[in-house]
Amino acid sequence: MATLGGMSVSLITLLLFLHVIQQIQAVLQTGKWVLNVDSKNIHEQNKFIFTKTLFKDSTVFLQWMSEDCKHPVNLSISWYLRSSRCYDEVFGLDNSDINNYFMMHTEVREGGTGFFVFHNYEPMECGQHVHELAVKSFDVPRKIMKSESTASEKEETMGKNATTKSEDEEVQERMTSSVVPPYAVARAWEDGPYMFIVHVEETGSSSEPRGGSEESKAWKLQLEIRMLGPYQYISVSEWPLMCFYMVMCIIYVLLGVLWLGLSACYWRDLLRIQFWIGGVVFLGMLEKAVYYAEFQSIRYNGVSVQGAVVFAEILSAVKRTLARVLVIIASLGYGIVKPRLGALLHRVVGVGLVYLTFSIVEGVLRVNTEQGGTGRLLCDIVLALTDSCIVWWIFISLAQTMKLLRLRRNLVKLSLYRHFTNTLIFTVIASVIFIIWMSKTFKFSKCQSDWRELWIDDAFWRFLFSIVLLVIMFLWRPSINSQRYAFTPLIDEMSDEEKEEMNETFEGMKIRGMKMESNGSAKASKVDEDLKWVEENIPSSIADMAPLLDSDEENITTQFEISKME
Repeated sequence: MATLGGMSVSLITLLLFLHVIQQIQAVLQTGKWVLNVDSKNIHEQNKFIFTKTLFKDSTVFLQWMSEDCKHPVNLSISWYLRSSRCYDEVFGLDNSDINNYFMMHTEVREGGTGFFVFHNYEPMECGQHVHELAVKSFDVPRKIMKSESTASEKEETMGKNATTKSEDEEVQERMTSSVVPPYAVARAWEDGPYMFIVHVEETGSSSEPRGGSEESKAWKLQLEIRMLGPYQYISVSEWPLMCFYMVMCIIYVLLGVLWLGLSACYWRDLLRIQFWIGGVVFLGMLEKAVYYAEFQSIRYNGVSVQGAVVFAEILSAVKRTLARVLVIIASLGYGIVKPRLGALLHRVVGVGLVYLTFSIVEGVLRVNTEQGGTGRLLCDIVLALTDSCIVWWIFISLAQTMKLLRLRRNLVKLSLYRHFTNTLIFTVIASVIFIIWMSKTFKFSKCQSDWRELWIDDAFWRFLFSIVLLVIMFLWRPSINSQRYAFTPLIDEMSDEEKEEMNETFEGMKIRGMKMESNGSAKASKVDEDLKWVEENIPSSIADMAPLLDSDEENITTQFEISKME
């Protein structure tokens, strides 16, 4: 047990440090945006960026939706589509970095190679009400040059589309021969992260009213940007994750039906912990269904339902909390070596509430990209501390529970807890290895080129928990022999807490079963002497098969009846 406790403590520090940096991908990628531009905010920001990981041959649409101009205004509209092999370069941009990328044909960040397309429209008059932003044929992408290239190399490579002539001709033929759908402006040339920057600028008015007020010169413009691929609006980096949620939802449905069927067949022999397991399975099934529905909404509609995302995060937090509480009470031996948690119940509830609260706050901050920063970092730190304390508590409780079962020579329950402990040890070691790999591959990498593997960061933790849940379901499965694992102490076996509780119960009462000797010491009655003889002469293996009790109340009642016997 000392080895188990020492190993758990050695892993806690590493988990505490690595838990904070494990989140890589924050929110789901939508495929449809509505851009509102007016005469007021155009002077503050005239470039707008939209990012997404696209499949090859995905189409980018730019549509003029509506306008509201008090007088004719000339507008200059242009756009810039750029790919990069570095995921963090595209999705780590903010509005202050747009000017560093717009119309650039060289690398801005080391390793950010790719291709780009730039298109500029003729000045448009806002009051015409008829505007077509689609192109007749897709522009051929040009290769991004390295920043250290010389001027002569830039002139030689300017306008080239790929590394070889054959690739150039293939890309150019595919772009020029493909049919351009309505409102389409560009087509993706490879799988990868893309940034699409739209530039809107006011160039003046052809018939500006003299002495007019600011309201008379005001104008509004609404554009719609869509990125549609072979699987509708879903991104290439989230397509595997959507399939994962679909498979996990089916698995949880099957597990739920199986657990419900076993519980119905052996409902007379169900343990208390088996109801907790059923609740975790149900919440896991509901969680996977909600996440899969959210991915389907993005796939077919292109937009994310904010309320559904928040509900999914809350549901996920409740499921994770209940799962941790389940492992805690299982390691404490609830329903196995003790009928109730007693004073530990308040600690379990307190830890669960702390984890639930900060998990919900962290999830809500994560799905709202405008919020976060210090608040989210604080939640991550608290969750890391709570998770580390939970891991430490679980292994210490398992050590104590297994020690108690070993002293009682209960080999059936001891074998169950050995399998459970080995599973948890494997889970912790696998978690540490995975966090180190993810941190090295993505968090500490200068260029996140392995963006196709980002979905594993989310899928791994849910799959790992499902493995633990499956082991728990197998070990505590409802059966005709379920009562072998139930709390069944002998009449003469009481823990120190139970003895103290019994002494407080009968304090001040006269026990007729005890006779006082002349020196004031209590003399055991004949019944007590008989019980002592049974304890000394009957083997422990036979004593383990003695009549069993089911609760503390029956134990106390039996002791009280024995005390009244002469």
